[in-house]
Parts: sequence; C-alpha cells; structure tokens
Amino acid sequence: MVPSILIVAISALLLVYWFRYTCLLLMRSQVEDLDWTPVADSFQVREVQKRIQSESELESLHRSLDRDYQLLTYLLQNAYHLGTNRLEDQLLVWDYRAMQWCYRLTKTAAPRQARRALREMASVMGILVGRMDRRAGLQQQA
Repeated sequence: MVPSILIVAISALLLVYWFRYTCLLLMRSQVEDLDWTPVADSFQVREVQKRIQSESELESLHRSLDRDYQLLTYLLQNAYHLGTNRLEDQLLVWDYRAMQWCYRLTKTAAPRQARRALREMASVMGILVGRMDRRAGLQQQA
C-alpha cells in the first residue's frame, strides 16, 4: 500500500514539474516581436505588462487580465477559425488558470509571488492574443 501511494505521489510531482517546464519553454520560445493590430489593441495586456513592476495595487491589474481572458475565450469560442486547437495553446490556457489560483492564494501573504504570477499571466495572455491575431490576419489574407 505504501509503495503504491509513493509511486502515485512521485508521478504527480513529475507531472506538475513537466507541465511547468513545458509552459516556461513555450513562453521563452515566443521571442519574436508580436505585431499588434487594432483587434489586439482592444486587449489591455500590453498596459498590464508595462505597469506590473511599478504598480502597488495588483488587484486592478488582475481584473484587467481577467477581462482580457474573458474576451479572448469569448472570441475563441465564437470564431472557430481562431480557436486554440493546438496542444501548445491549451497548455498555455491551463498555465494561465494555474497562475490565477497561484495569485489568489498568494496575493495577501506573499505579494512578490503574486506579482510573479500576474507577470506570467500577462505573458501567457500576450502570447495567446498574438497567436489569435496572426490567425485572424492569415484568414483575412486568404
């Protein structure tokens, strides 16, 4: 019984490690400068990324990112050709949700970790908005 529990626990830890490592690699691979079109300018993610280091009130930044997330998910659900059908996009969405939980758990007790979670949420949102923007541009050109 004990070895089974130990194997399950170690496997779960390795899965979490793989997930975090994969998400960080995906974010690092997005080094290209994204072209922001008027559609992407309706998102506030760029403003959040600029203000995240200097802003003392993190909750307003979190609300802005949540608004962007709601807008992005609405667009992706209602515009099939812009959808996140790639595994990489789904992993980034899951990472965004995980960082939401991280932010909620650490916002009062550990503000530095909460700021780090917001920074990662903003990065993920920027990548997803940029990919959606590129897909929309490709659809318009075709």
